Amino acid sequence: MTTRATGTFDITAWDEMATDRREGATISRVRITKTFQGDIEGTSATEILTVGTDAGPAAYTGIEHVEGTLSGRKGTFVLQHSAGSENGVQWMRWLIVPTSGTGELAGLRGEGRIEAENGTHSFVLDYELG
Repeated sequence: MTTRATGTFDITAWDEMATDRREGATISRVRITKTFQGDIEGTSATEILTVGTDAGPAAYTGIEHVEGTLSGRKGTFVLQHSAGSENGVQWMRWLIVPTSGTGELAGLRGEGRIEAENGTHSFVLDYELG
């Protein structure tokens, strides 16, 4: 049975670790920390690679390690990020890395999305516990 988790998160740190600027695109490696509220309560550390062009943010990919509770169950899990933007329309998706769940989140599987609007980041995560 699939369960839906929703909530918001705050970015608590954004640290660029490396940047490669070339004609047509800039690629950056960034470390991000977050605090989650809602059906996920906890913190995370994320490493992403971003691509920016003259038109603005174009894509990113990353791995995020979440620690806390998901709907009251305590443990950790890893999210794989995939995101892009075209003609001003952004899409940001998550995939729970299979076998990454620990504690009461062992066997966790699923996928979700991030929505960013007016400086607020919200999430939807559809998941199953094995």
